[in-house]
Amino acid sequence: MSPPAAVLVHGLWHGAWCWDDVRAALSARGVDSVAVELPLTDLAADARTVGAALDRLAGPAVLVGHSYGGAVITAAGAHPRVAELVYLAAFQLAEGESVGRVLPDRGLPGTRLGEALRTSGDEVALDPELGVQLLYGDAAPGVAAAAAARLRPVHRSVFRGVPDVLAWRTVPSTYVVCTADEAVHPQLQRAMAERATRAVEWPCGHSPAAVRPAQVAELIADRVSHLTDPSGR
Repeated sequence: MSPPAAVLVHGLWHGAWCWDDVRAALSARGVDSVAVELPLTDLAADARTVGAALDRLAGPAVLVGHSYGGAVITAAGAHPRVAELVYLAAFQLAEGESVGRVLPDRGLPGTRLGEALRTSGDEVALDPELGVQLLYGDAAPGVAAAAAARLRPVHRSVFRGVPDVLAWRTVPSTYVVCTADEAVHPQLQRAMAERATRAVEWPCGHSPAAVRPAQVAELIADRVSHLTDPSGR
C-alpha cells in the first residue's frame, strides 16, 4: 500500500499558501501532504476540487479542513481515499446546515465577522482591519500583514452551500476547538465538536496554521500514523 498523506483544505478568503508552514513541518516529520487551492465559488465546486485531488492519491489520506474548509471536507470526505477527517475551528455541518446557518435553534453567541464582510455584487471581501483582527488577532504583526496581503474575495454562494453528503457520519473525525477564536465562536465550535469522534481544545485564535504550525503538523502527523498503525485509533 502506498504511504498515507495529508490533504489540506483552506478556508474563505485564503489559498493553499496558508498551509506552507504546516507542510514544511509535516515534511520534516516524513509526512507527505497536498494543499488544495479552492475556487471559492460554491460548496459543490470546492468539494469537486478536493475530490479531484484525492483521485490523484495512491494511498489513504487524512483530510484536514480549516474554517469553511470543514464544510468542504464534510461534503468531499466520503471519498474512498479518506480514512480520517480533521476539523480546525471548522464547520462540521449536519443536515440542512451551511456556514451561514449552523445550529440556529441553539441560541449560540456570534462574533463580529458579519461586521467585517464587504459585499460588492456577488463577491464578498473582508474589511482590511477588522477582518484581519478577527482571523489573525493572536498572530505576530508580520504574519498577519503577510496573510492580509494575500486574502481574496469569495463568491457569496459559499455561505449558502449545504453538503449533499455528511462524511463524518461514516469517517472518524477529530475536532480542534480554538478557544480564543474571534471569527467562529468557541461555543459554536464546541457544539459542532460534539459530532466528532474526538475533540481537543487549543488556547489560540482562528488561524492555528499561522500561529502554531508545528502543533498543527504534530496533530496531523499523529492521525496519519494511525492509518499505518490503527491500534491507537
